[in-house]
Amino acid sequence: MFRLSQYMQQLVTPSPVRRPRGVQKPVVIWNLTRRCNLKCRHCYTVSADHAFPGELTTAEAHGVLDDLAGFGIPALILSGGEPMVRPDLMELAARARAMIRYLALSTNGTKIAGEAADRIAEIGFDYVGISIDGVGATNDWFRGMAGAFDQAVAGVRACKARGIKVGLRFTLTRDNAAQLPDLLALCDAEGVDKFYLSHLVYAGRGDKNRGEDAAHDHTRAALDLLIDRAWVAAAEGAPLDIVTGNNDADAVYLLHWAARHFAPEKVAHLRTHLEAWGGNSSGLGVANIDTQGGVHPDTYWSDYTVGNVRDARFTELWTGPDPILAELRRRPRPLKGRCGACAFRAVCGGNTRIRALQLTGDPWAEDPACYLSDAEIGVDAAPRLTVTPFRGKRHDPAHRFV
Repeated sequence: MFRLSQYMQQLVTPSPVRRPRGVQKPVVIWNLTRRCNLKCRHCYTVSADHAFPGELTTAEAHGVLDDLAGFGIPALILSGGEPMVRPDLMELAARARAMIRYLALSTNGTKIAGEAADRIAEIGFDYVGISIDGVGATNDWFRGMAGAFDQAVAGVRACKARGIKVGLRFTLTRDNAAQLPDLLALCDAEGVDKFYLSHLVYAGRGDKNRGEDAAHDHTRAALDLLIDRAWVAAAEGAPLDIVTGNNDADAVYLLHWAARHFAPEKVAHLRTHLEAWGGNSSGLGVANIDTQGGVHPDTYWSDYTVGNVRDARFTELWTGPDPILAELRRRPRPLKGRCGACAFRAVCGGNTRIRALQLTGDPWAEDPACYLSDAEIGVDAAPRLTVTPFRGKRHDPAHRFV
């Protein structure tokens, strides 16, 4: 996650760089269930509205929570599918609240109303992120259900009425890029606290629909708008917090913007902060537990499993000798192509590895969603990977990481 508003603030009120100390504990994103009342075009878990066998039981989930709390993770995000359809969600959330410093809920928002909204407030979630893919009919088409937009907005209002910090999560594609200004206006109108722009990741139905990924010029236009908005917020104290995810080239794009508007010493200060952050954090600062207990480097690496919490504690798996985790934690990573030659590797960390993996079978190939030019990343002109539509064939997972 790239905290655009936070780093923009360094250009207004600079602060000392804070570097991680000791063993870095990950933010854990836990997919509690694959069941969902919607059927989104880019769903990375390929969820649907029916029961999936083999999901962790309540007792097993309690054991996982005890281990995560003992490990000292900084944050837990409860996700799905749609986590609100899991009958024991509130029981698990209340237990997590008592043990873990920061607790968030990732939801489509359609089931946040009445007693459910009251319970979310009573438990004391630090944050509720509601996914939305456009305004009105556009959102409903992406999410596969008429009325999903109105229900999601009702969920936002239910959270705000109860004093719950709430954000909107928006996945940028060719088909909804033009609605970004409308979504920012919606944030203003509803008093939304945070806006999260997610770049498309080629996983689950997101892989099958990767031909809908935003073109590079759409991505640049979106970042121009978000940077402008974040600068006004930083300079004038506007409340909306803006973050982006799944394309760490956004940080490099911000650096180039800063170089056009600020003195070199301020740009150098910003770069120092960004290098301390380090970009993509898969396998290091973020971890995933899937519905059946599988542990992954992040939510999109479903084809690679470190181990299962039914067989070993998360703590043991995450701190063990897994070869892919070891490679993801290397700095610099063993990157190839444009990513390997990039002058900003220390800023973006090689971006999102799963896109390279899905297109080439090699997790260290260049990320095709990097929208920066060769000149902007300091490399010689060379042929680039292009995103082709999904053809129904996948690489053999057993050979992906050789």
